[in-house]
Amino acid sequence: MATGGWINTDMLSDETFDVLCTICKNSEGVKFCVDCQDYFCINCVQVHSKVPVCASHNMLDKSLVTSGIIKGQPRAPEERCGKHSHKHIDMYCQNHDNVGCSTCMAVDHRSCPDTVYIPEFIQNNTYQSASTEIQTKLKEISKTLAEQVTKFKQDKQWLLKRKAELLADIRKFRQRINDQLDNLEKNSIDEVAYKVKHLQDKIEDNLQKLQDTKAKVASANEKLASPNTNQAEVFVHVKIGEDAAYVADECTADNKSKSTGYDIEFQPDKTILTLLERYKAIGTVTELAPKTPCTLFQIIGKQSYCVTAKPDEEDSNFRSVCSLNDGTIILADYNKNKLNRFHSNNYTVIDYPLPGAPWQVCSINSTQAAVTLPSQKEVHFISVEGQMKTTKKIYTDYECYGLAYKNKNLYISDYYLEVYIYSLSGRKRAQIRIKQPLPLFSYSRNILAVSKDATKFYFAGSQLGPIYPLFLNTGISRFNDGKINKATYCYVTEVGSVLVSGYHSNNVLQFTSDGKLLGEVIQADSGTGEIVSVCCNKQMTKIYVSRFGKNYIEVYDMGSA
Repeated sequence: MATGGWINTDMLSDETFDVLCTICKNSEGVKFCVDCQDYFCINCVQVHSKVPVCASHNMLDKSLVTSGIIKGQPRAPEERCGKHSHKHIDMYCQNHDNVGCSTCMAVDHRSCPDTVYIPEFIQNNTYQSASTEIQTKLKEISKTLAEQVTKFKQDKQWLLKRKAELLADIRKFRQRINDQLDNLEKNSIDEVAYKVKHLQDKIEDNLQKLQDTKAKVASANEKLASPNTNQAEVFVHVKIGEDAAYVADECTADNKSKSTGYDIEFQPDKTILTLLERYKAIGTVTELAPKTPCTLFQIIGKQSYCVTAKPDEEDSNFRSVCSLNDGTIILADYNKNKLNRFHSNNYTVIDYPLPGAPWQVCSINSTQAAVTLPSQKEVHFISVEGQMKTTKKIYTDYECYGLAYKNKNLYISDYYLEVYIYSLSGRKRAQIRIKQPLPLFSYSRNILAVSKDATKFYFAGSQLGPIYPLFLNTGISRFNDGKINKATYCYVTEVGSVLVSGYHSNNVLQFTSDGKLLGEVIQADSGTGEIVSVCCNKQMTKIYVSRFGKNYIEVYDMGSA
């Protein structure tokens, strides 16, 4: 940035001042280059004019310049051009509202009729500096950019976490395949052992018969060969010998009709190998379309699946539904006191009886779910691999209704919307008391959802309004709108937005995490029957909906917003 080589310019008047040559700094500057914003002595002016790129520069006498400012004009900018670093940004294209150096204007704006020298433009136009306004805007933009950088860094960390989770899932699935192959191998080995034993038993049986017959023949022959004068005794020995011979003939004839070359062989079921060879991988990896909490989900298709072991059975009340990573769906049937497991890949259904009516079910990991049993005042942990079974229980001293799992903590709400936080081992870590008049929450059996960062609680229940999003430490805000009637379920999606189902309005609304309504995701005319529960799969590609008294679940496909 040129400084001009001033000599005590603050002491000089407009008419009398001394300026050193910016280049040699030994002689008085007699010329000022508008383009370079530098002073030149007589000798340096000649050198400057011989440089091809400087030949067209505007050179002024120093008498027209005061302290680096052309008389009557504001001082030229000293900012260097980003494209042509040897030039200053001193030109303005009014047609494109763009600034640049003279070379930029000659190259990029040569056809623009309104390119002017910036000091002249400022001198001839009433120009109010917008630096403060632009500075404020730049600060806002910088904040937004910083937030987006943070978000992308979080996305990067999330993908690394997801990579580790998916690799773990792949290894678990591979282990299940290994376990199944080990089981098939064991069955084949057991079959070989059974066949060999069976044939060995037959051989042993034949050997025993031959040995017995051989012994009888030898005994009869020995008795007949011995001298005996008792004719009656000899007669008896003859008859015994005849019987031994007859039995021996039958035995040998029977053995001749049988093959003595006992053998077995193993014929592998090549269809298993052929089936495996058809696959390139043990699963598919799909890149999902990004969704944000502020984007209304779009429905592009719908299917229905029976989720009861008996297709003709009715009067189910799937009060709650949750989804696991592998597409397995767990449903809590309040009317029939059981959990139903539905595999969307092979459409198989397995039910599991419970000692009481379940209220809300949530996934803990890919192989385990938890469910509240209000009447029993218990939370049951259920293994959902293979045959379902209860692995652990948490006993409470209150009727437990709402249930959610976040950040390795279990959140349980009672009849009056107090929230209890437990570790997975069953240790109570905290209890959150809602400081509101008790009548507001009387008879408020509810469904609980927890935000991804565990700072917000959401409740849905017929006496609640239809939805109360509870913000920790900031009180309660209530959504009450004609768009929904008798909220029955709320669910926090993987992107942080909240789905709320309406029983009487027969629809599903989507909210942002702070309770702002985005719109109606599933409309009232989308199906028959009152909507009881709703959730999404972990991949954010499907929405699952259960309806009162129905034995099927509706699967809505989501498209890109």
